[in-house]
Amino acid sequence: MTVTISEADIVESVADALQYISYFHPMDYIRALGEAYKVERGPAAKDAIAQILTNSRMCAEGHRPICQDTGIVTVFVKWGQQCVLDSARSLQNVIDEGVRRAYLYPENKLRASILADPAFTRVNTKDNTPCVLSVEMVPGSQVHIDVAAKGGGSENKSKFKMLNPNDSIVDWVLEMVPQMGAGWCPPGMLGIGIGGTAEKAMSLAKESLMGSIDMAQLKQRGAKTDIETLRVEIFDRVNALGIGAQGLGGLATILDVKIIDYPTHAASKPVAMIPNCAATRHAHFTLDGSGPRFLEAPKLDEWPDVHWTPDASAIRVDLDKLTPEVVQSWKQGDRLLLNGKMLTGRDAAHKRIMDMLGNGEALPVEFADRVIYYVGPVDPVGEEIVGPAGPTTATRMDGFMDMMLELGLLACVGKAERGAAATAAIAKHKSAYLMAVGGAAYLVARAIKGSKVVGFADLGMEAIYEFEVSDFPVTVAVDSAGNNVHQLAPQIWKKKIAEGRVLAETP
Repeated sequence: MTVTISEADIVESVADALQYISYFHPMDYIRALGEAYKVERGPAAKDAIAQILTNSRMCAEGHRPICQDTGIVTVFVKWGQQCVLDSARSLQNVIDEGVRRAYLYPENKLRASILADPAFTRVNTKDNTPCVLSVEMVPGSQVHIDVAAKGGGSENKSKFKMLNPNDSIVDWVLEMVPQMGAGWCPPGMLGIGIGGTAEKAMSLAKESLMGSIDMAQLKQRGAKTDIETLRVEIFDRVNALGIGAQGLGGLATILDVKIIDYPTHAASKPVAMIPNCAATRHAHFTLDGSGPRFLEAPKLDEWPDVHWTPDASAIRVDLDKLTPEVVQSWKQGDRLLLNGKMLTGRDAAHKRIMDMLGNGEALPVEFADRVIYYVGPVDPVGEEIVGPAGPTTATRMDGFMDMMLELGLLACVGKAERGAAATAAIAKHKSAYLMAVGGAAYLVARAIKGSKVVGFADLGMEAIYEFEVSDFPVTVAVDSAGNNVHQLAPQIWKKKIAEGRVLAETP
């Protein structure tokens, strides 16, 4: 019997699912993160997890994005072979229409991050289309669709290698995870694909991230297959690295490991690994021809009873009176609350500044004695000053660090680690790098009390803004002496875990 699947049903269901995952975490992730919060002993990591959990509940209540990077849309479709698409358009175009409606929805407009002509002009498509679509024909009379929105910070940390048949997958993972740094915003999941060909392994890794977090249940009942045994071993050994939430050192680097395998050539062992960040976003629905599917909202009382507030020991900083001497008094690991005016700017703005300086042109903004925040916020709605405005990966600005510090910049704010050259530049200029929590974009935005564009307005969300902030929470990640918390803290926690000393710490 043939089942007709209408274009409208797909469009409405995809649009609903993408709006849903922009502000609702999967509850399996929230439960796992809540358990991680209970046992975490690293104070900085515990504070970061508290921010993520608090942000998650705020987004669920306010129906605003968990993260300002609302992702590239990935869709996996299993199309029942008895189903017929009732549309003159291709399935790609139909699903893209759902994406378009979701990202342009006026009550919760999502950030459009997709660029056409990626090697050259990199022009924004304005509606976050096209999605990345995978379709498999399967027996049956239903269409099952998995929808995900993948942030660039975690996607950029994807790893792949053609291992030799006798090489250890565990050893390769343990080599790669420290290289991933903290730009993927742990704690999250690792998706691993094994086998097939190069492109198949990557697809398997991405598809594995659609699964539910069940590591606690797996460990409780015990592994029953070789794949489950591998999952548990990777989970335990990665967490033993001590990287922790946001790379700040602690017990929970990952909450689960998902693995899908596929037959491969006798001479090959392709392995792909893709992390899922703290803004884990995926949803699943099935169409049977009877109409669109709308996802049921989770109950707010299912969130852990965690409500982040500023640390009483945090140092309040007046950005409008900031001096080099104050910056040089900060030490790596210190928690600060920023107050006053700070500038914003990320990739495109930094590139334009470099070009203008090279051409001898005057800059639109004075950077001396200022702080810059690496951010590309979501557009505000209603009475918001600014939409969700969490930090972007600071590493992308490493090549501009010395240039910006030569302009008199006192400090910068982003997420994740800095590379060796940027750290050296920070130490040379006696500056500092401050880290905000990735995955807490709505919470962070509440600290922004004023916003205006002061340069490069044509760059949209990459323009230079001036934010006025109140108790904006950050951690000193690199201090003026070049001490780097992302290098030092994981080493300390790796040693504590190996020596079994973590239980002695105060949670």
